[in-house]
Amino acid sequence: MAELSVRSVLVTGANRGLGLGLVQHFLRMPKPPQWIFAGCRDPKGQRAQELQNLASKHPNIIIIPLEVANPASIKAAAAQVGEHLGGSGLNILINNAGIVKLNALDAETLEDMSEVYTTNTIGPLLMGQAFLPLLKKAAQGSPGSGLSCSRAAMVNISSIVGSISSSFGWEKMHVTSYRCSKAALNMLSKCQSLAYKEHGILCVALHPGWVQTDMGSAGGETPPTTVDDSVQGMLKVLSSLSEKETGAFLDWEGNVIPW
Repeated sequence: MAELSVRSVLVTGANRGLGLGLVQHFLRMPKPPQWIFAGCRDPKGQRAQELQNLASKHPNIIIIPLEVANPASIKAAAAQVGEHLGGSGLNILINNAGIVKLNALDAETLEDMSEVYTTNTIGPLLMGQAFLPLLKKAAQGSPGSGLSCSRAAMVNISSIVGSISSSFGWEKMHVTSYRCSKAALNMLSKCQSLAYKEHGILCVALHPGWVQTDMGSAGGETPPTTVDDSVQGMLKVLSSLSEKETGAFLDWEGNVIPW
């Protein structure tokens, strides 16, 4: 299996959980990316302390202030990333930032549903639009043809609870707004794959597993999968993707998840 080899990557929600894990694993690669852009809402806040410590030791980590629910923040982030990259493009955009509201179905509200949907679904839409020029540039500047994550890719971190065929975890948590937002994100991933294929950009929705993060443990149970195992698995999957997988919904072990 070919090692994932990229010059640049952007991870949203990079200050903790899976986002921080992705940044750490990119650093550990035999050939780390020249640029690792770590997007987070409050770079100077307490929750970003670990990321700040990492960035102070690794000059290839650039922390980007980024609120994916805010179009102006996304636009500013795209400009900042473009400036750092100079004439080259962005190889991988990983839309990882997400939120959950632990509501039972009868307790869902307009406000909670709107907030979750804005971050989890509209955020990746706007990120894809804003960073499309940089992804296109990376695809054009990469040798060879066909689609791969080493060339240019948009990766949306989804969830099995967004699978309409699955009722995974319903007895434990309804989280209807989260489920709906991820089902919509899956459709967005499919739409992006159709629209951006001609530009040489691979698009995929990935379920990272039920992971031991603040979000994964929010219901009071300990999830079975560690951040390290999930991230290692996802990076292995990304390294093996080709044109035939664009638009797919896969898990961290490479299995196809039913829509």
